[in-house]
Parts: sequence; C-alpha cells; structure tokens
Amino acid sequence: MAENTDIAEDQLLQVEGLRCPEPVMMIRKSIRAMTSGEILKVLADDPSTKRDIPSFCEFMEHQLIASDTQQLPYQYWIKKG
Repeated sequence: MAENTDIAEDQLLQVEGLRCPEPVMMIRKSIRAMTSGEILKVLADDPSTKRDIPSFCEFMEHQLIASDTQQLPYQYWIKKG
C-alpha cells in the first residue's frame, strides 16, 4: 500500500484506544453519512485494524487508497465506494 500522507481527507475519525470490533463499527457509521467519493482518514492503535480495515473495505466495496502502519497511530485513508 502506498504510504502517501498528503491525501486531503473529507473527514477524520480517531479511534485510538478502541479495540476490535469497535474501530470498524465506528468507520462503518462514519462512512454511511458520507457521499460516494469522499475520503475518511482513520487514526487507530489497535493492531487488528491492519487486517480488519482492508477486509472491511473489500467487503463493503470502499477503496483503501493509502495506509501507514509503521508507527502509532496507524493511519488509513478510505474512499467511499
């Protein structure tokens, strides 16, 4: 995954301190309120998000356009499908 941190997000969701399945539940709630094509930036610190967020995006037909999981907080940029 390209690690491009210069992506302009439409919304920011901070889920640090939350553990599986809460981060994905919060992402789902946030994305529902967004318009197709908008970008949600997620900040998380749960290691399971490295697996859960890409799976969520694939299953829900959203696009994980970038991520940075080399340091905390992990950062994900999700484009609503």
